[in-house]
Amino acid sequence: MNSIRWGILGTGKIAAGFARGLEVLPDAELTAVGSRTQATAEAFGEQFNIPQRYGSYAELVNDPQVDVVYVASPHSHHFEHTLLALQAGKPVLCEKAFTLTATQAALLAAEARARKLFLMEAMWTRYLPHIVELRRLLAEGAIGEPRMLNAGFCFNAPYDPLHRLFNPELGGGALLDVGIYPVALSWMIFGAPETIHSSAYLGETGVDEQAAIIFRYDQGRMALLSAGTRMVLPADPVIGGSAGMIRLHHPWWMPSALTLIRPGEPDRTWGPNHVGNGYNYQAAEVQRCLRAGLLESPLMPLDETVAIMRCLDTLRANWGVRYAADAE
Repeated sequence: MNSIRWGILGTGKIAAGFARGLEVLPDAELTAVGSRTQATAEAFGEQFNIPQRYGSYAELVNDPQVDVVYVASPHSHHFEHTLLALQAGKPVLCEKAFTLTATQAALLAAEARARKLFLMEAMWTRYLPHIVELRRLLAEGAIGEPRMLNAGFCFNAPYDPLHRLFNPELGGGALLDVGIYPVALSWMIFGAPETIHSSAYLGETGVDEQAAIIFRYDQGRMALLSAGTRMVLPADPVIGGSAGMIRLHHPWWMPSALTLIRPGEPDRTWGPNHVGNGYNYQAAEVQRCLRAGLLESPLMPLDETVAIMRCLDTLRANWGVRYAADAE
């Protein structure tokens, strides 16, 4: 493939960010956009100079000029829209949270594998330069044995019971919207936890508005995680080890920097060192995988995505947060 042709399903804020990210990739071409209406597709197409503009998602995924589809709809519709693209024979990069439930995630993974199509969750943070540097430092033993992670993602959103953040029919709650970031970070560093402890506050609509989570691993390793949509906390995660610690700079889930802190040594900071807005890095990984004939990214394999969704299911069940999809 000389140039990989993208189609974007959805026209919201994240879709716009991804479109801007593609602009810095010389081997990427934004070919088509699909929306629920022709008017919004036309407006988005004008903004980003996209030649093909469709007033339905079905038209987008069936466009033979589209090599891969980026699903940017709300996560309440990720299962439906990713399945639509896979059944049209298209590889997919699907936004996070990947689905509402682990059952939905497992079904999508099975569908992609049965059709021999590439599928990846758009955990964009995992591909950013400072997170790549974090993995390198940990692998080299820069802080000795990693022992504890303290990480969170909290912000104060205006309360609107109909907004997707607070509406259970749209998969509302802090966990799926922002909690997935620290959960996925812990998974990247330590893997799957052995035990989980947590507590959450449920708002008027019955979804989690703030939560505290403890993951326990073997040999005493732990992750202390937080998520919230109605409050603000410091957002500089720290990974503590036997020989030092690494601090990720706010906002750590976006292109940022990190500092290595070791007793008796000057602090060392890497970054910010990035191009584009950051969405380009996950797009580049998708393109690398497609060119290599890979059906999954080794940095965000489907089994890990399903396992994380299973963990989120467990947390929600413990808190009493249920979606209609839980009955499927």
